[in-house]
Amino acid sequence: MHAVSLEHIAKTYAPRASGWRGLFMPPSGPGFQALTDVSFTVDHGEFFALLGPNGAGKTTLISVLAGLSRPTTGRASICGHDVVTDYQAARRSLGVVPQELVYDPFFTVRETLRIQSGYFGFRRNDDWIDEILANLGLTDKADENMRALSGGMKRRVLVAQALVHRPPVIILDEPTAGVDVDLRRSLWEFISRLNRAGHTILLTTHYLEEAQSLCNRIAMLKRGKLVALDTTKALLARTGGTLEEAFVQIMNTDEQATAQVQA
Repeated sequence: MHAVSLEHIAKTYAPRASGWRGLFMPPSGPGFQALTDVSFTVDHGEFFALLGPNGAGKTTLISVLAGLSRPTTGRASICGHDVVTDYQAARRSLGVVPQELVYDPFFTVRETLRIQSGYFGFRRNDDWIDEILANLGLTDKADENMRALSGGMKRRVLVAQALVHRPPVIILDEPTAGVDVDLRRSLWEFISRLNRAGHTILLTTHYLEEAQSLCNRIAMLKRGKLVALDTTKALLARTGGTLEEAFVQIMNTDEQATAQVQA
């Protein structure tokens, strides 16, 4: 049983007429193909990177895993739990740090984490909440209202929310975008410690040096298709240089030449 399993995932968004007519008119046309036959697995305890340019389908794939979007075809599972038919167990097994800053402005940091704990049935979780706050540098902000925090501090709370129910699988969707060096360093120290403790990490990032130093295996998407899947070491060996050089080479390679993806 894999921590994450994706089997022939495809996602097509149906077109809609613009304006108010789109609320009443049926879809027309082929729609937008966001993902095409994407298949790969992530083993328990892996630190795995999902890379690709903007619009490659990374966030759509994460939405499928998180249950925010249903695949048009294919099957996805978290720790053996189908994200559609066994969605409750799949949600309990997954923590997601979204790319966008999404928060409730009416609660303090601690209240936000207690509420998030309650969603998953954890009523007495203050010891773990205190540990998360300490590791993310949020202890002195615990009783401050969310709307009073800076953007970097809000992102720390998003990370804390994803971890508060102790999920075995954690998805980080560009968690260090727009944050300072101190947060980036402390965040990766904490996440790496969680990974060593057995948590599975799936990371998307545009900072390729992060993926190169942290991740064991890497998948790359291009226009909704899987064009590379290999160990970090093997990908670096393609160019004999950095992951950025390998990424640029793969993204600029003709799609027919990248059709053979190693599992």
